[in-house]
Amino acid sequence: MEELVNALEQGAIEQSVEIEPCTEDDLIEVEEEILLPLPDVLKEFLMTASHFVYGSLEPVTVSDPQLHTHLPEVTAQAWSEGLDRDLIPLCQIGMGYYSVNQEGEVLLWQNGELTDEYWESVWHWVEDIWLNN
Repeated sequence: MEELVNALEQGAIEQSVEIEPCTEDDLIEVEEEILLPLPDVLKEFLMTASHFVYGSLEPVTVSDPQLHTHLPEVTAQAWSEGLDRDLIPLCQIGMGYYSVNQEGEVLLWQNGELTDEYWESVWHWVEDIWLNN
């Protein structure tokens, strides 16, 4: 995980307004808003890496409710489009979402259904997908 965070940090695109890393209080607030617990691996990702801007993908963020990547807003949108309510969106991609189940696995939901694409954890997704886009 540390190697992946370092790679994201080194390749991050500088922004005029930096996104702050989230806190545990931010995570509790988000869980209350979406009425679902966040898997531990997703919490770890949100606290250590989601604030980086890297490549063309924009994973969800927690610290700033004004951002278009704010987890509760993305979740509401994904659920309204048909994403199963037990899945938490990680990143929008076109007409679909990479999403996280309660076991911390990442699944691809596209065109109204889950695909066969799967990653063991958010960190596997970071390595295979986010760092390569």
